[in-house]
Amino acid sequence: MKQMEKQMKAMILNEIISLEKNSNPLVLSDLPEPVPRDKEIVLKVSACGVCHTELDEIEGRTPPPHLPVVPGHQVVGTVAAMGGGVSRFQKGDRVGVAWIYSACGICDFCRKGLENLCRDFKATGRDMNGGYAEYMKVSEDFAYSIPEVFSDVEAAPLFCAGAIGYRSLRLSELEDGQNLGLTGFGASAHLVLMIVRHKYPHCRVFVFARSEEERAFARELGASWAGDTEEESPEKLHSIIDTTPAWKPVVNALKNLAPGGRLIINAIRKEERDKKYLLRLDYPAHLWLEKEIKSVANVTRADVRGFLTLAAEIPIKPTVEEYALTDANKALVELKQKRIRGAKVLRIV
Repeated sequence: MKQMEKQMKAMILNEIISLEKNSNPLVLSDLPEPVPRDKEIVLKVSACGVCHTELDEIEGRTPPPHLPVVPGHQVVGTVAAMGGGVSRFQKGDRVGVAWIYSACGICDFCRKGLENLCRDFKATGRDMNGGYAEYMKVSEDFAYSIPEVFSDVEAAPLFCAGAIGYRSLRLSELEDGQNLGLTGFGASAHLVLMIVRHKYPHCRVFVFARSEEERAFARELGASWAGDTEEESPEKLHSIIDTTPAWKPVVNALKNLAPGGRLIINAIRKEERDKKYLLRLDYPAHLWLEKEIKSVANVTRADVRGFLTLAAEIPIKPTVEEYALTDANKALVELKQKRIRGAKVLRIV
């Protein structure tokens, strides 16, 4: 007699849709618990961060290659089952999973340590089922031990907001004593500010955010100045990291860059609704004097490991808003509406 598959609860995306048309895009469903193959582990998920990239998936800016899919790529849990040949973990170990679900390991990019650019890059929660569920599976090579200093809920946003912020800061080539700008002040930017205050004690951080609540939060965390997205900073900035989903802050940020400055765009996609602002790009005002624009594409495993080590050393304690798994849609709508203070995390019970 065939043994019945064990079932789990998961929030799944069945169709691409605007959250303005449907405020409940994810559906609570029963799915079979994943079964590990060789070198794979199954996590019993305890927490999963909520990221703006989930909005990009749901609304079709970076659509999943197949539907339905379980979103979520900032995953924390314990090893519940293992396939053959697993050597890095044991049952009960606490581990995390990031946006990078897998890469080929053999292409030129992978061999150069740029697996984030691999043509066969697969993303957790988009290309493969992610952490908005009671269980998920992943190759042991793409899972990470979690430092004991973090609770499960604190650790979850470190796996994307933290790791991508860490990569953005490295790409900015910031030096101690220089001025850094942050446009948008959500999950990633508030962690970058914590890193800068620890690693570059003589740097000044200037924050641009639409809401006074976000600006006040930035000052609480040690920002030297906080103003509206359209404001001119009191000093020119050597580097700016843009964490918004829009084009308007990009154009405004460029006018605040010092000659030779670098703008890092930390967004997997930009919304089309304000693309008109690109038409206002003025070469002398925004780009001349060797200003640079560089995008951030995904993360590598080295980014995740490096950031976890640094975060534990500081230690970084992200500000977190918690939601039940069944409230995932509520968290996503609040994110869409820019109702943010730190990071949003689903607690899976």
